[in-house]
Amino acid sequence: MEQRLSARAMELTQGGIRAFFDRAGQYRDAIHLGIGEPDFPTPPAIIAAAERALQAGFTHYTPNAGLMEARESVADYLARYGVQRDPREEIIITCGGMGAIFEALQCLIDPGSEVLVQNPQWVNYAAQIRLAGGVPVRVPVYEDRGFRLQPEDLEKSITDRTKLLILNSPNNPTGMVLTEAELRAISEVVCRRDLLVLSDEVYCELLYGGAKFHSIGALPEMAERTLIINSASKTFAMTGWRVGFAAGPKEIIRKMVVLQENMVSCAPAAGQMAAAYAFRHMPGVRQMRAVYEARRDLLTDGLNAIPGISCRKPDGAFYAFPSIRETGLTSLEFCDRLLTEQHVAVIPGSSFGSCGEGYVRIAYSNSEDALTEALRRIRAFAASVLS
Repeated sequence: MEQRLSARAMELTQGGIRAFFDRAGQYRDAIHLGIGEPDFPTPPAIIAAAERALQAGFTHYTPNAGLMEARESVADYLARYGVQRDPREEIIITCGGMGAIFEALQCLIDPGSEVLVQNPQWVNYAAQIRLAGGVPVRVPVYEDRGFRLQPEDLEKSITDRTKLLILNSPNNPTGMVLTEAELRAISEVVCRRDLLVLSDEVYCELLYGGAKFHSIGALPEMAERTLIINSASKTFAMTGWRVGFAAGPKEIIRKMVVLQENMVSCAPAAGQMAAAYAFRHMPGVRQMRAVYEARRDLLTDGLNAIPGISCRKPDGAFYAFPSIRETGLTSLEFCDRLLTEQHVAVIPGSSFGSCGEGYVRIAYSNSEDALTEALRRIRAFAASVLS
């Protein structure tokens, strides 16, 4: 046997985010600004809901699609944003948002199908598209247009093999938030070219400075073309609970349910009940959002005061995406040296696509004290580079 691993497995590589996270572990005083994870504890009311569920016997398998109470809570939550979905047939509770994306792509993509993703964009989309046998096609976005997807650039990227567009607003890594008018312009292209949309909305509650969230799935013409993905992870600081959902046309959800049966059976029962409580009551969200906004302002103001660095103020999520081009370093060189010399872990923008070159992603899901110290170290590093 020459090779035990499959060709698919041989193609798997570690992403840039986890690579820098692992490297940072060798420094005891490292400041971790790489992983996109809330630093808050899960709100006590959600934990109490899980405890009640455990005591009530929610310790066994659930239906493959998830508990009806959890699906109904998701349907009610989506209705707040104008999205109408039947919890009986059009919603599935999954093992996190990543599980929902994986199942969706496995159910939608044929070998050779092209999937449009923003460039730069969260790294795992491309890997999951390839695992499904598809081809990721990156549509460029640029800082001078607010990192916003332009309909004309979308149109240019479509071929007769294009099947799906992945949207992510609020966006990782740029913090961009699409307006309703921009979503309507995108939907015109999608409908005319007969595409589907996977709308990743995991950061939809993390908005700042008056920005408003709109779901493309709420547009009447997009209801049967859109699969919405969301999760309890970012909104409620529940990353370790692994509870997410997908909502969309019943023929897609039906096949995702069958796939989930063959993968993990179901999401954790008590976690589903905790998430159902969370989506109904939204505990702690307003308070966490206010803290993130203060951190955003601290970080972006501090970065813009450092010679050689400039940073747009993001409208959503919890990432800044500053330009480091004036330092003369590539994104990888900047991050590698910043970690080695100052023990600050940030992520090369090039990890998110070619249009991310010249930028780095900084997660402000860390304390103000940590961000203040990180800014001091980044300033010292930039000064050494420019001297």
